[in-house]
Amino acid sequence: MARMTSRAPTVGFDLDMTLIDSPPASTPATGALSARTGAYIDCDLVVTRLGPPLEDELANWFPAEEVAAMADLYREMYPTHAITGSLAMPGAREAVEAVRSAGGRAVVVTAKWEPNAKLHLEHLRIDADAVVGNLWAEQKAAALREHGASVYVGDHTGDIRGARRADAYSVAVATGPCDAAELTAAGADVVLADLTEFPAWLRGHTAG
Repeated sequence: MARMTSRAPTVGFDLDMTLIDSPPASTPATGALSARTGAYIDCDLVVTRLGPPLEDELANWFPAEEVAAMADLYREMYPTHAITGSLAMPGAREAVEAVRSAGGRAVVVTAKWEPNAKLHLEHLRIDADAVVGNLWAEQKAAALREHGASVYVGDHTGDIRGARRADAYSVAVATGPCDAAELTAAGADVVLADLTEFPAWLRGHTAG
């Protein structure tokens, strides 16, 4: 059973499609990688599958022996093509601020390469207390436990698995590739339409 929060909880947040609207950032970066390498990449298809590790997606477009090098190249090019075009998801700043206003800590735990995740948050002025990158699904549990997170907020079934592994309360937002029914079926403790609903939910949860 997931741990209940205290009045000053540590809340973990996923990044892509939870705090940031990823397609305006990832599409130019993916297009730049395609242009640089000459490899065909369907950018419109890629943005429907955001969440899992970059290497998983690149394996659809490059031979296995090239994936690691292409991931390094993508991450190197990413700041030039992706950061300034990124957008915050509706309610993202307010959700993080709700945690901090309650005396808690907001920790971003994401599969994105950590330096680029930090660049996004800095650009969008989302003030997380800590950022941990390069972790996907169940791997996120180690960081959530290390930071004492009792709630984890994400948009993907992989985020739910990470919360479960960490014994944290799973809050899912239906703003990514998984719809509300899929998130519910995967075991989310609560499903919100988006982060604009999170501050009210947090107030009720910490008062319980």
